[in-house]
Parts: sequence; structure tokens; C-alpha cells
Amino acid sequence: MDKRDEETEADSTHATILALRPAYASVHPNAKIKCLPEASTKTREVLIMSGTMLAVMKPSAAPGAEIHQVPIPQFGPRDVLVKVKVASICGTDLHIYNWDRWAQGRIHPPLIPGHEFCGEVAAFGNEVTSVKEGDFVSAEMHVACGKCLQCRTGEAHICQNVKIIGVDANGAFAEYVVIPESNIWKLDPAIPQEYASILDPLGNAVHTVLAGEIAGKTVAVTGCGPIGLFSIAVARAVGASTIFALEVNEHRRKVAKQMHADYVLDPTKDDVRGIVKERTGGLGVDVVLEMAGHPDAIRTGFDIVRRGGRISLLGLTSKPIPLNFSEDIIFKGITIQGINGRRMYQTWYQMTALLTSGRLDLRPVITDRLPMKDFSIAMDRLTTGEASKILVYPNGVK
Repeated sequence: MDKRDEETEADSTHATILALRPAYASVHPNAKIKCLPEASTKTREVLIMSGTMLAVMKPSAAPGAEIHQVPIPQFGPRDVLVKVKVASICGTDLHIYNWDRWAQGRIHPPLIPGHEFCGEVAAFGNEVTSVKEGDFVSAEMHVACGKCLQCRTGEAHICQNVKIIGVDANGAFAEYVVIPESNIWKLDPAIPQEYASILDPLGNAVHTVLAGEIAGKTVAVTGCGPIGLFSIAVARAVGASTIFALEVNEHRRKVAKQMHADYVLDPTKDDVRGIVKERTGGLGVDVVLEMAGHPDAIRTGFDIVRRGGRISLLGLTSKPIPLNFSEDIIFKGITIQGINGRRMYQTWYQMTALLTSGRLDLRPVITDRLPMKDFSIAMDRLTTGEASKILVYPNGVK
């Protein structure tokens, strides 16, 4: 056993994921290996340990990404090696690809990005007990430390020391990805792979929508990127009475209509405040789900929420936003919530229940399906503003 393996054996799951950053290592020698029908266990082990995989690589601190053949990654005794079936591209991945200011301050190449995926268990460490070879899985890609105050009081989703697979460690834009057993989420095989690959952003939507009362409530979604669009579906599924979708992009407005928002408005052309006031009996909406992070969208959200209403903020701002605390918050008596990630693992149970119930139609949000080798084409599609959720397939589009 080499030094890295010894450290992996001794350290916590959090330390394990830090050790996974370099992708170029062999499979852990104590792993349990899936046996192919035509091969012995030993043959299968040798095949995996000596194999390579296709991966999207951010090789250096510069814009772009490259498709590389790299060794299948090492995994430790408490880790699961997953064969990726479908991965999904997130706005974070576009930041990494473009190498903007955020990426320059956070990302340390070389890195395999990607944090939205589904796949099958291919192999696992000898201390893993909750999965078997062939299990259909996804994963919570925020790896919490388990030791800080937040982790120890049921708020691991805002862990002080969180590490994100695909951001701080090699991720899922590859044929294989390594996940700590604690973060694996086993899936009902009846859930379509396309849906299973987008559980991370869907979880953001579920967390935001269900952060307060929603049944029978009037709701405004400000910003109809993928998470905003998913929020429309979730709010509809759990009984929202009326849903207003506010979006400046024409393509996204079209998709919002397909997601069955009651009113789809363009804030640059429509009198949003007047329309919302008219349709809510002069009160304003009960709930604002803020997904844009744009100053104008946030300002509109505070204007249209009723007295005593709720604003749940998921969209990230690039600069401070001025607010009149007296008029916008205190005198209106509103509740403001900051939403980060998914509650571990309450949100995962909630969205699994919604998916298996058949109440969520997410198909309109998935606009593109591409082989992973065409990753750069996918990035170009996203920058046009005419694509929503893009799925990539390591072995080609199915």
C-alpha cells in the first residue's frame, strides 16, 4: 500500500475527497470489482486497473477545455467508482470553461469538471456496504466535513469546509467518477436517465420551492434558467395556485410556457408590477423564488411580494444590491431566505418522491443531447442563450 492509500485509510471521508484531486492513479488494490460475465474477477480487476477513460480536462489556467484519455481514477476503501451514463452541464461549468474571475479565484487545474450526472456502480472500496455492482446512482456532489457546527446541527448543506466534486476535485465529465459512499444516492431504475442526470439543479429548485408554504400560494419565479424552470414544475406539482414567470430571454420564456407557468412576462416590455397586482387582487404574490441574481430581478421581487410574504433567494449576485430595509423588508414584514445547495438529505428524498410520482415533466428544459467529445460545441450552444439544459454522453448520445 502506497502513502496515498495509507492516508485514505486513516482519514475521514472529507479528507478522502481531497486526496482524489489527481486523476492519474490506479484503482485501489483493496477494491471490490464488478465481474463481467465473460471475464474472471481477476481479469476484470486487471482491466480496470490498467484502463484509461475519456474525460473533459481543464489542463491549465486558461479559457477552454480539452478531451483527453486519462487513467481511470483511484478510489479508496470508502469510495465508489461510478461509470457515468449521462452528465449535465451547469452554469458553473461555463464559468470554468470561460475562465472568468470567479474561476480564476477558485479552480486549480488540472481538473475534470462536472457535478451533475447519473451512472452505474462499477466497483467500490472494501469498506463500502450500501451499494452493489450495477446499482443505478447519482450523488450529492457537496462533500461536507461532518465536523463543523453546521454539519453537527443538521445543516450540512452550508458546511463551513465543503468541497465540491467537479470544482475542488475531479468530477463527472468523464467515463468514470469517484464518489464517497456517504454521498451516493441510489435511484429507482424507473427514473429516466435524463432526469437522473439533473438531480443537482432539480434539488436546488426543490429546496427553494419547499423552503416555506407553497400549496395554494401565488408564486413569482424571477429568472427562468434551468433551475427557475424546474421551480415552475415543482411549484405546480405541489399545489401552487398561480405562477408568474419573469424572464428577459425569449427562448427561456418559451420554455416557461411549456412548463405551464400561468403568466410569462418580459420585464423589459411588460408592466410586471401592474399585472401581478391586478392578478392578485392588489396584494402581490405570496412567494418570490429569485433565480436570476440580477439587480433588476431582485428589485422587482421585493416590489411584487405581498406584505407578510416570502422571498427565497437562490440567484447569485456579482455585486452588492441596494435595498431600503425599512420599506422593502421591515414595514412589509416579509421573510427572506438564502438558499444554498440541497438539504442533506431531506431534499433528495423530496425530489425522489416527486419524480417517482410522475408529477414532474422536465422534458422541455432539456434542449440538447451531445456526445462528450463535442463538449466545446455544448459550451458554444450555452453562450447563444438558445439552450437550457445540455446533456453529454461519455460514450455518445443514446
